[in-house]
Amino acid sequence: MNEETILLNNNGDPQFREGLEELAGHYKEVLRLLGEDTAREGLEKTPMRVAKAMQVLTRGYSMDARKVLTDALFKEDYSQMVIVKDIDFFSLCEHHMLPFYGKAHVAYIPNGYITGLSKIARVVDIYSHRLQVQERMTQQIKDCIQETLKPLGVMVVVEAKHMCMQMRGVEKQNSVTTTSDFSGAFRQAKTRQEFMNLIHNPNN
Repeated sequence: MNEETILLNNNGDPQFREGLEELAGHYKEVLRLLGEDTAREGLEKTPMRVAKAMQVLTRGYSMDARKVLTDALFKEDYSQMVIVKDIDFFSLCEHHMLPFYGKAHVAYIPNGYITGLSKIARVVDIYSHRLQVQERMTQQIKDCIQETLKPLGVMVVVEAKHMCMQMRGVEKQNSVTTTSDFSGAFRQAKTRQEFMNLIHNPNN
């Protein structure tokens, strides 16, 4: 099943994965255990709405990020840094199933092959649409690009706010968590610094 058929069927309506009814049933039980009346008008359709929302928010499980890259693979002699920055993403923390969101910045140095620029953003989208921790998501994005394109190097920086910190626990509203991972040529401090300068320069 590819990424398009997960979201839309032939009529243009949402296409959901197996287990939707069962998932809705579990959410109905959760509402009951929280002390709600699941029969009242405002909650009558909530379990199914939540089940559908969760399948959309976790659609990355049924997508192949490597295939996304190889479907748009082009031979090219370009060997300078390629950067796709400010990629908006939304994900769910696997510890509390609360959202974390922010921006991802991705760079790679081609080694004979490039991929479509939008495909880099799609890789971020696929890994963010799973239950995640920010550290692992950062590494997965890097590993996918490195293993699929085999470039001279990859670097990924993710900046995010976590609702589990804003809504519960320490309740710190303005904290931002930054993670990074890199390979190949980006192991050189000079190359990493060039990337960081480029993603944080407002003129780029």
